[in-house]
This record gives sequence, C-alpha cells and structure tokens, in this order.
Amino acid sequence: MNPLLLDFPTEFETDRLLIRMPLPGDGAVTCESINTSLPELKPWMPFAQKETTIEETEINIRQAYINFLNRTDLRLLVFKKDTGEFVASSGLHRINWDVPKFEIGYWIDTRFSGKGYMTEAVQGITDFAVRELKARRVEIRCDALNVKSRAIPEKLGFTLEGILKNESISVDGELRDTCVFAKVF
Repeated sequence: MNPLLLDFPTEFETDRLLIRMPLPGDGAVTCESINTSLPELKPWMPFAQKETTIEETEINIRQAYINFLNRTDLRLLVFKKDTGEFVASSGLHRINWDVPKFEIGYWIDTRFSGKGYMTEAVQGITDFAVRELKARRVEIRCDALNVKSRAIPEKLGFTLEGILKNESISVDGELRDTCVFAKVF
C-alpha cells in the first residue's frame, strides 16, 4: 500500500502529554525552546550549534508538516496537557513502510528535563507506532556518550542490539560510537 493512503491520527495523548504533528505557526514556541536549551542540545544536535530565528524554525516546522502529510517523516511535538506548554520534539524517522519500522528521535526543552516527560513521550510514541502504524520494529539510536538519551530506551525495556564503532562524527568533528536500541513486535 502507498503510505500516502494511510489514514491515522495526527495527535494522541499520554497521562500528562498531548503529542501531535507539527502545524504551521509552531515555529515561535519551538524556536524559543531550542534557544533556551542550546547549552544542553549543542553537544548532541547539529541543528543546535547557534541560536535560531523564528523564521528559520517556522520553515523547518512547515517542512516537517509537509513531510508528515507525505508520510516520509513523522515529526511529533510534545505539549503538557494541563497547560499547553511546549515540552519536546520527537517523532518517527528513517521510516521503512515495507517492514514497517521506525526510529524515534527526541530532544527536550531543558526546563522540562528530569521530570519523566521524555520517557513518557517515547513510550507513547512507541505505542502509537505499534497500534496505529503496525510497527514491527522501533529503534532508538544515540551517541554512546549521551547518558541522558541512553537512559530512556534502557528504562523502557528496549534491547541494546549493538554499538556501532566510529559510526558518526560529533558536532565537534570527533569520531563517535552509536548505540542501537530496538524493540520488535
């Protein structure tokens, strides 16, 4: 089946969170979150090497919106249900619809880290992928040195399938190892 014909929800909830596709207009709140969190994001995220502008972020959000509609990449934004505050960006990436398999990526606004929101969001996104998208495999890949990022799949019972040696280059140009965690269904 052509992925463009797949019909599935564009938003869902967990206990504390609303998780939804990006929409035009989400650039300002996402931009503010990125710029506030730069010191924590900079070591791991290529996009977080300098402050971004609302315009740049809005363009990125609109491209993510188009990609979601095209089913080529399913970026998801995470908000607190009770206040509507933007918490994080995540999504289902590197999609192979034939399997189907997905990779979950994520970053969190520093002001909300350490409260279990990202773990809750990743569990919710995993459940969504299995329930709505019939995922047979969900992966999480992260830099082997990113302790906070590694803790999430470990907490959620993902299996560390391997560590790919010298698999990527860090934002500062150093060779890095990549952990590959997965759940199969």
